[in-house]
Amino acid sequence: MIYLDYAATTPMCQEAIAAYAEAASVYFGNESSLHDIGTKAKQLLALCRRELAAMINGEAEGIYFTSGGTEANVLAIRSLAAAYRHKGNHLITTEIEHASLHHLFKQLETEGYTVTYLPVDRFGRIRLADLERAITPKTILASIQHANSEIGTIQPLADIGRLLRAHGVLFHSDCVQTFAKIQLDVQEIGLDSLSVSAHKVYGPKGVGAVYINPRRHWKPVFPGATHESGFRPGTVNVPGIAAFITAAQQLHRRMADEQSRLERLRNRLLHAIAAKQLPVTVEGHPDFRLAHIIGLSVAGYEGQLVMLECNRAGIAISTGSACQVGLQAPSRTMLAIGKTPEEAKQFIRVSLGAATTEAEIDQFVSTLERLTSA
Repeated sequence: MIYLDYAATTPMCQEAIAAYAEAASVYFGNESSLHDIGTKAKQLLALCRRELAAMINGEAEGIYFTSGGTEANVLAIRSLAAAYRHKGNHLITTEIEHASLHHLFKQLETEGYTVTYLPVDRFGRIRLADLERAITPKTILASIQHANSEIGTIQPLADIGRLLRAHGVLFHSDCVQTFAKIQLDVQEIGLDSLSVSAHKVYGPKGVGAVYINPRRHWKPVFPGATHESGFRPGTVNVPGIAAFITAAQQLHRRMADEQSRLERLRNRLLHAIAAKQLPVTVEGHPDFRLAHIIGLSVAGYEGQLVMLECNRAGIAISTGSACQVGLQAPSRTMLAIGKTPEEAKQFIRVSLGAATTEAEIDQFVSTLERLTSA
């Protein structure tokens, strides 16, 4: 089957599988154990922290491994918000964040926090003026995604970081879709925290990480937890983390070349759609967007139908974030960029990855052509 749903998850690369196998057999000890076998696991974990920190230009002591991107987002926001609660109760986010953050902020509103949900323009970008107007003396934290998982639009994080620093507001970003794919420098951007996930970079599911600037205070969500410096409970998944870092390093090293290759494939797809005059609109920003995520609206066809027809043709695509599949409501991202509920349901997402070929792109376009000309 042709797989064009890499934004949902990626297959583990062979290097990550090998790293997992070695760590599981050689570094199997509990890293909290005081004997030599536990010490070996702890040393491997420390190496993984240093390697991840180097990839984002952060500090190793700020890395906390988690069970994935969702837990990373929840723990980062809750631990920082609780630590700075004495300074205020106002939080800022956007209308198009990942479900893990959207649901979290809705929950925080029931716990005494006030939340501003920034609108986005028709390309999915926030306006800095809106962000600045939203800041109040009680604002303690803003969470703005690096790039949208449905349309690929990239937010101007460096500009956002400068603005938030000037107002003394903490800055978190969900970087799950961008880590190891485009340049990510926490020092340059001015990020206080970020979240990443292994299964988006050809690593295993069930592994992720939070980075928190070591100079920022945080309050544990689970008081008394002993793992990850008290950041979370539960025995640390050392083999999974070793596989995660191995996969991320492989992708990070070939970042520029891979982005150029994916850009060529993206252009091939969009040029073919235009040449065949298919009733398809490309969503997202024309310039500030990820190469591998292509959001499309197919006029006159519900995205679910297009997805099912592609599946019948042996092609895997999606109708948006995998965390939203099965919901009857249209995509929040589509509504936020100005689509009507009916238009929003016409959305599909094609996402490219390491194994994507020109022939697969051509086959997808041919399938789309057959469907829309029937």
